[in-house]
Amino acid sequence: MNAPTQLPLGPVMLDVVGLELTEHERRQLRHPLVGGVILFARNFESPAQLAALTADIKAQRSPALLISVDHEGGRVQRFRDGFCRLPCMRALGRLWDEQPDDACRLARETGYVLAAELADAGVDLSYTPVLDLDYGVSRVVGDRAFHSDPAVVTQLAGALIDGLANGGMGCVGKHFPGHGFVEADSHVDMPRDRRAFDAIWQADMLPFRELANRLSGVMPAHVIYEANDSRPAGFSRFWLQEILRARLGFTGIIFSDDLTMEAATEAGGIVARASAARDAGCDVVLVCNRPDLNEELLANWVVQPDAGLHARLDALRARRVTGSPSDLALARSRVAALSSADNQRA
Repeated sequence: MNAPTQLPLGPVMLDVVGLELTEHERRQLRHPLVGGVILFARNFESPAQLAALTADIKAQRSPALLISVDHEGGRVQRFRDGFCRLPCMRALGRLWDEQPDDACRLARETGYVLAAELADAGVDLSYTPVLDLDYGVSRVVGDRAFHSDPAVVTQLAGALIDGLANGGMGCVGKHFPGHGFVEADSHVDMPRDRRAFDAIWQADMLPFRELANRLSGVMPAHVIYEANDSRPAGFSRFWLQEILRARLGFTGIIFSDDLTMEAATEAGGIVARASAARDAGCDVVLVCNRPDLNEELLANWVVQPDAGLHARLDALRARRVTGSPSDLALARSRVAALSSADNQRA
């Protein structure tokens, strides 16, 4: 095996195709622009295989690349066999309506189990919690949202963040400033939200406002908020610089949503998309499910180095889990029971 390449972490988060790395992917991961890898269900067969894959990814660079995943619970849980089945966030919201204290406890335990299991397999970060409100219309959000009440979302997401921290993991709030009001799915369409700023500020942005100083990262929505800017939030200096950074005081990492999604194509080709996201204020850009675009971006994107980005990304590495094995086993059993009960209800 080649010695790891000595490089600081860069601004590109890309994916890999299968259950183990190809030699081409190993070379690609040593590119100076790369800062980490996002994994998907296609990269998972078993906990042992996943641990071997993450070890191989980390062996390519020194300091090691950051490894991330969308692992929220419910229908967005990339790793299943051998992992606790996590409930969708709506299940916690339903429980809140009946037993708020129990809902907060189970949200903390869900975060704890999620983080502990991922960290044990070598994964550093999950893009969670979803802070979008459940308006009952969004095709992409749906039961990924905790609740329709922004105060309830704030409470449950805060409890989940506590659990993630107990499991040694940071958190990424998404999709800023709120994706739940529009029906269209930004993976295949360009959603447009026509509401005035004050409506979004008072409702959808409440969880982001209240939790800004606790979020390790934020992921903006590929949604155009027409009354405020003609560009999607992830390409908007208004949303990322004026509102998220200046008005909310957010100091963590801004991750773009996947730049291969249909709603991102308004910015042009992959290099233009990455540049537009970076110019707007994204620290890290995600490129997923298009190996050809990974290659194109790494070959052609010229970006000014950010001396502080490496340290900020390095701080997101998963840490040692607190608590005893019995604590984790008990939390896992409670979380699995809630997930099972919710599946039966559905």
